[in-house]
Amino acid sequence: MKLLKTVIILSFIYFVAPVSAFAAQIGDDGLHKQSWMRDTFKDLREDLDEANLEGKRLVLMFEQRGCVYCSKMHKDVYSREKVSNYIDENFFVVQLNLHGDLEVTDFDGEILSEKAMARKWSILFTPTVLYLPQEVGEGLTATQAAVSFMPGAWSAATTIDMLTWVKEERYLLDNGEDFQRYHARRFNERKAAKSN
Repeated sequence: MKLLKTVIILSFIYFVAPVSAFAAQIGDDGLHKQSWMRDTFKDLREDLDEANLEGKRLVLMFEQRGCVYCSKMHKDVYSREKVSNYIDENFFVVQLNLHGDLEVTDFDGEILSEKAMARKWSILFTPTVLYLPQEVGEGLTATQAAVSFMPGAWSAATTIDMLTWVKEERYLLDNGEDFQRYHARRFNERKAAKSN
């Protein structure tokens, strides 16, 4: 019996504790909160400047209360140490509430509530993640400037591939390797590495 208790405790420490260190809490607004999410005034021009000063990429993450796909991402993907650390080291993440009332200032200067901004940007689904470039042209909106966006819940591998593709600015390369080709190549590389 003592051996069984020891095995259960060690299993918890090995399998559950590493994930729980990166697990998200639920905020007063009903949204998941991660340590790498930034609490800002939601002026995207200021957020972009701050992200650039830190050498990070600005990311806008739309979520909503009760979103099962948001929960899946936080529980199964963002809780993984590799993913969480990569985001923390390379991205400046601003969370937006699909039905929220906080004011957001778009790059074009327009100030709207989160929910009105979601309508302006045609954000219909949560989670939706927008990845921004280091510079946004005058008069552009966040969705016009975004180098990529990722609607829905994805696996950790797809998520890390998207993060890497954006961080490495692979969208600027002329080699014809868009995200789908990049992700397929990375998938095959991981599969080959496992079989060796």
